[in-house]
Order: sequence, then structure tokens, then C-alpha cells
Amino acid sequence: MAEKEYLIFCDESDVAGAYYSNFYGGVMVGSSQYDRITARLNAEKTRLNLFGEVKWSKVSAPYLAKYQDLIRVFFEEVRQGHLKVRIMFRQNVHEAVGLTQEQIEGAFFRLYYQFIKYAFGIMHRPPAGEPTKLRLYFDEFPETKEATAQFKGFLLALKDNPEIHGAGFTLAREDIAEFRSHDHVLAQCLDIVLGAMSFRLNNKHLQIPPGTTRHGNRTVAKEQLYKTILQEIRRIKPGFNIGISTGTPGGQQDRWAAPYRHWRFVPLEWKYREEFTKPRKKNGPTQPT
Repeated sequence: MAEKEYLIFCDESDVAGAYYSNFYGGVMVGSSQYDRITARLNAEKTRLNLFGEVKWSKVSAPYLAKYQDLIRVFFEEVRQGHLKVRIMFRQNVHEAVGLTQEQIEGAFFRLYYQFIKYAFGIMHRPPAGEPTKLRLYFDEFPETKEATAQFKGFLLALKDNPEIHGAGFTLAREDIAEFRSHDHVLAQCLDIVLGAMSFRLNNKHLQIPPGTTRHGNRTVAKEQLYKTILQEIRRIKPGFNIGISTGTPGGQQDRWAAPYRHWRFVPLEWKYREEFTKPRKKNGPTQPT
């Protein structure tokens, strides 16, 4: 059944990480599946006695098993193709050059725009008979009202993009909105996945609290939850590497069709910053796993 509209819930994390920065994430769901999936995830939260907002920053040892159970249900829907998840980030070794001060100051929204335009591969969707509405939802922005209004204006202009229009998508001003993640369980699950990726790519699993010689319990719990998420992703795509862009062995249509993808954003013009490379292990370079 062709979807009449798609909803995309978006979030961001770690503007400046030790090795990777500017994390953006989105989860897309068709309107015919939204109510069912939302009800299922909320029912799972109730079963697990998770009555408040779930998010990466709340992960702890006592709640680890509950978060693992919830995220497995979330990824079951991803695996079945009912949800699509996209994560974008920038590796610090690739430093953009030739930017104006305006571009530097507006980096948050400029990168967000790139994420919306390209991450879900909406321009590569097979032609549909009827126009399909896009609805974009963003966690409350940390920027000024003026900058936010300008960003929404740029997004609205995507409806006139020939490739996006040719793929059958429409976008209206009222369908670009901000939300509170507390009210949307899909956004909460996305926050967990996005947080896990920043956690592992920035080597936060190696952090040891000052004055101690062991990893903290929360750090250990977060690493275990990350491993659960990675296991679920690799059920979809075996051998998945979180630190690089996902390939397109099936052609450009993979950018739309794949249930889960990563995008390591690299500027058109950049210089290499070796000081932002990860420390090397004795037996070779550290690799994202």
C-alpha cells in the first residue's frame, strides 16, 4: 500500500565531540504505521515500568535490561521496513576550509538542511501515483527564533526541488514543526540510538572517573546498550561499520530503501587534522565496532 504521507522525527547531539561532531538523526515512518508502532512502543514501555521519557542520558545499570528490551522492539520495526533510521555525523579530521564567518556561525542549521535533503534519499524514491506529503518534526531548537524561521524557510523550498518534486513529495509550512520528545516515543528511541553512536565514536566507553581506576557503572551500562544496538543493526546489515558512510551496493535506490544508514559528512573542501585521530592500539589502529 502506498503511503499518503511520511513523518520524520529528527534530533541532534554532540555539536563538538573529541573525534566526531555534529550528530544528526532521524526516524521516518509512514502514516499508516505510525499509530500502531507508537502504541506498541508505549505498551512496551508500560510493560517495563518506564513511565517517564527514555533517553540516552538516563541509561544506567538498573535500567539497562529495560532499555535493551525497548530498543529491540524498535529495531524489529526497522528490520521489517516499517521504520527507517538515518544518522549523520562529521569526523573532526576533515576540517572545512574556505568558509565565511556567516557559514561558520550558521553551521548547525546548514548541516541540518543537508541531512534533511539527502539522508533519507527521498529524491530516489520510485515514482508514486499520488502525491505524498512530508511532515518534518524537530526537537526544540537551541537557536534563535530568527535563525529557526530562516531554516524552516529553506526547508519549505525543498518542495520546489525538481528531484524531490519528481519523486512525488509535497511539503507545507504547517508540516515543519518543533516538538517535545517527552510526547513522542519514536523520538525517544531515536535519541537512544543517536546517543549510542556519539558515545562509541568519541571513545566515551573508555572514560574513567577522576580518582578511580575503573569505568563507572553508567559507562559500562551504556557500552552494553551500544553493543545491543550494534547487534540489532548488524542483523539488518552484517559487518556494519558505524564510523563510515553506508554503501549503496544496490545503486542509488538504497539511499531510500535501506532500513538503516549512516552518513559521514565530508565537506567539499577540507584539510586533514591529524591531531583529531583516535589513539592507536598496540596491535594496530582503533576501528569503530
